[in-house]
Amino acid sequence: MTLLITLLSAIAVTLVWYLNGKARRLGIGTLCLAFWGASLMWLVDAVAEYIREGENYFKPAGADMLNDAFLGLAVVALGLAAWVISVIVRDPDGVVRRRLKRHE
Repeated sequence: MTLLITLLSAIAVTLVWYLNGKARRLGIGTLCLAFWGASLMWLVDAVAEYIREGENYFKPAGADMLNDAFLGLAVVALGLAAWVISVIVRDPDGVVRRRLKRHE
């Protein structure tokens, strides 16, 4: 489930990166690489677990699937939060600078 969630996120962010020039300027490529890296990590984990468990890998308990889903959503949320922080720090369009100057 974790692999599926991060893989879908990686595909969605890749499409946004490819189709939207403004998204590229905001550094969405970093988020794209993070999600693809997470997907690769979960793929390696799934292969290792399949080698260890065999066909039982495809018969997970409901609680395990729910835990994996929450972990996948947490990974995506953390990746998005890190990306938002990086955009705010880099401030590519100068929005934060203008807001701070207005309050001086």
